Amino acid sequence: MKIEKIYIGGWFQRTMLHLTEIYNLLESGESRLKLDKHKLAAYRDALNIDTLNLGVDGFEFIEFSTKDGIDVKIIEDGLITLSSKNSDDKAFAPTIDKLANYYEEKLSPAISYIFSLGAPIPKELANIKTVYPYLIVLHNASKDEIEALLSQTEGQNYYESKNESFEVLRSEKYYFINHKHKSLGKIERYIEERIFAREFKGQLHHYLDLHRLIWEKIAAVKEKTKVRGKDIVEFSSKIDDYAKTINLVDSRINQMSTYLRTREKIAKSDPDLKQFLDAMEYRYETLGDTLAYIQQIWTMTKNYVNSARSLFSDLQSEITQKSVSNLTVVTSMGVGASLIALFTTETMPEFTFFGVIYFFVLAGLGLIVSQVLKFIGARQKYEVADKDYEKIK
Repeated sequence: MKIEKIYIGGWFQRTMLHLTEIYNLLESGESRLKLDKHKLAAYRDALNIDTLNLGVDGFEFIEFSTKDGIDVKIIEDGLITLSSKNSDDKAFAPTIDKLANYYEEKLSPAISYIFSLGAPIPKELANIKTVYPYLIVLHNASKDEIEALLSQTEGQNYYESKNESFEVLRSEKYYFINHKHKSLGKIERYIEERIFAREFKGQLHHYLDLHRLIWEKIAAVKEKTKVRGKDIVEFSSKIDDYAKTINLVDSRINQMSTYLRTREKIAKSDPDLKQFLDAMEYRYETLGDTLAYIQQIWTMTKNYVNSARSLFSDLQSEITQKSVSNLTVVTSMGVGASLIALFTTETMPEFTFFGVIYFFVLAGLGLIVSQVLKFIGARQKYEVADKDYEKIK
């Protein structure tokens, strides 16, 4: 048995325009964007690049290798794979650590800096940094040898698929691809499709979780019978933040169908991938169905947030109207007192010590009344009028 190579990877929506920007960084440490030149140079130096090439194989791609034996491939649709040969046929953890550290500490920060301008990534998405699954390519491994490797993977449960040319054992974190006579190049194409499918599904799952999070936070407020006035502004601000996140995520989700169709078309036109795609069953079709489901869920989420914004906007208008009314009362008190003083004197008003004291007392009373009314308004409870829905248990 031989552990030929170990792979990790990830995917986030990109285009050939982004690929050009990445190439400029890798090739010269430069960018046409207004980014710090010293930072760009430092990021490029940290990548430790040995060789760098551009290529086309269905997609345009960049390939480069590092001086410490890591091979990186960046495809125009945003798929990234990192791989390295394994020096020990009985252990793979050191190589996995090497790849993961390079991705997290060098490659990912460099690419993130290149794309730090433009539309922001919501904070809920910015911290997606998973680099597994780890894909381990074996050649002619026996059942006992595979069992020995599986014992190093935290006792995970594995699903197995096989044909006459190769077998795949996969779990949450690890994929073992054991082949007899396939070339490494053909296996790498399969690995790319596997990483794409896994990342595509993973992002959709994250959007589903985000939908649940936002929905529950808004529901926790909307399901209250009454809300204090001082809390309404805070709730409105939070809902506005959710709305911004939803608009950004909505754009990301709507982009995903284009990437799926293009990758499916290219993959199914590659005869070398036929056996591997059979092992993936109906992966592209099910990914498309899942995407359509998330799009519908996200439309519901957007409508729910918009209804909450409208509700709390109406409540804010009500509070503002009451504040104006209170201010009118205080102002009227002051004007009334001034008019009474004016019409009850027979001589022209003169500045006196007592008059100045009287003015400040009157102003103080007005301020006190204003603050009391503001205090009452902040603690006054406003009815949250919304439909009640019973959750399915």
